[in-house]
Amino acid sequence: MAESWVNHAERIGADLHLELSGPGGRRAALIRALREAVRGGRLAPGTRLPPYRSLAADLGVARNTVADAYAELVAEGWLTARQGSGTRVAERTLPLQSAARVPREAPPRARGPRHDLRQGTPDVSAFPRAAWLASYRRALQKAPNEVFGPGDPAGRGELREALAEYLARTRGVRAEPGRIVICSGVAHALRLLFGQDRAGGGGVLRGPLAVEGYGLGFHRRLLRDAGVRTVPLPIDAHGALVARLGRERAVLLTPAHQFPTGGPLHPERRAAVVDWARARGGPVLEDDYDGEFRYDRKPVGALQGLDPERVIHLGSVSKTLSPAVRLGWMVLPERYVGGVLAAKGEREAWASVLDQLGLADLIASGAYDRHVRRMRQRYRARRNRLVQALAARAPHIEVTGVAAGLHAVLRLPPGTERATLEAAARQGIALDGLADFRHPESGLPPGDGLVVGYATPSDHAYQAALDALCGVLPPPR
Repeated sequence: MAESWVNHAERIGADLHLELSGPGGRRAALIRALREAVRGGRLAPGTRLPPYRSLAADLGVARNTVADAYAELVAEGWLTARQGSGTRVAERTLPLQSAARVPREAPPRARGPRHDLRQGTPDVSAFPRAAWLASYRRALQKAPNEVFGPGDPAGRGELREALAEYLARTRGVRAEPGRIVICSGVAHALRLLFGQDRAGGGGVLRGPLAVEGYGLGFHRRLLRDAGVRTVPLPIDAHGALVARLGRERAVLLTPAHQFPTGGPLHPERRAAVVDWARARGGPVLEDDYDGEFRYDRKPVGALQGLDPERVIHLGSVSKTLSPAVRLGWMVLPERYVGGVLAAKGEREAWASVLDQLGLADLIASGAYDRHVRRMRQRYRARRNRLVQALAARAPHIEVTGVAAGLHAVLRLPPGTERATLEAAARQGIALDGLADFRHPESGLPPGDGLVVGYATPSDHAYQAALDALCGVLPPPR
């Protein structure tokens, strides 16, 4: 770190921030300032100082003044000077630690769970670092200069073109790049659509919004804060009962894999909800949160393919790559594109343009497909190990929702969910209870269960997590 700072100082001597003040002439002031910089630790041992000419020009003093100051400090032992190496801070000089500078002992960091089986996070240890770095490097090397200026709120054309091809090929989405708007994730997309990011505006869409009886509480709170009333739809093994849709203005669904209970929306219901949208004049919002990860058969295609003018397709890389890569997308009907871009503003303020270029290259190069295929195999193996462990050690526990995704639902005996979560917490196991995802107005029967994320633990920690999980499950009744 010191060397990089020094290299910068060699280019811009003013970065030394030397105050030439106090009694005496400029030479004395410079000597005092350099001593204080060394004594206080701003100039670390071994730091190379700027050449006489550079520092003299930056400080507005004569070159000989700097040379004399350096010479005196060398004689005193503060600095060293060698031919070809320049003038450096002496290695034996140590900054004095005043009482104010003595670092306080950092408070102990809160320990994370011993076994993290919460849903929603991929195996972050499997992030494709080498492929991402290669794509990022290629993207930077060929990026035009205008990339480094203000970003287009629609997103970089390179990424929108790559997504249009990828989503059509893998998810059956029908869209040209002009209908794709880049955002930082599905939550950001909902904020844009329902007006939370608009200063005093009413949003592109308005409530009431129909939602599934089980879903992310975070999304419900986000919508509530935007002034949107959510109306829960009952769900069963075939997804949301869309026949219960009434006078809501829009509906938010997870058609490929109902979150969190599992199972795709039945084909008849897929057709029925599109018919409802056509008759009602409002859109269907499709949260395709883990559409790439289906294990028992071919992926269920996106609902958007049935009617691109009635379905808003929402996706992100939070499950396929990492939630740390803050990139998502909206595939919009034509009539909503202008409103969403107006909600974003004149310049991109959320999604890094450089990350967009990196992701575009990752997709175009085929590395993204290879990563998804590799992770699909890994997560399928994780799912199989979970199912096998439960069959062997807790056969009375029903496992559902395992045909796709990164989590499974364990159905518990009635009245045991809270006690099981408390027992898990005592053993250092982080788990989600099924009740946490139930809409407070759903009227659904309070079935007890656990939502177990099998993607989060690293490979070496997974077996221990399974053993711990089986150890806290309630016994058969």
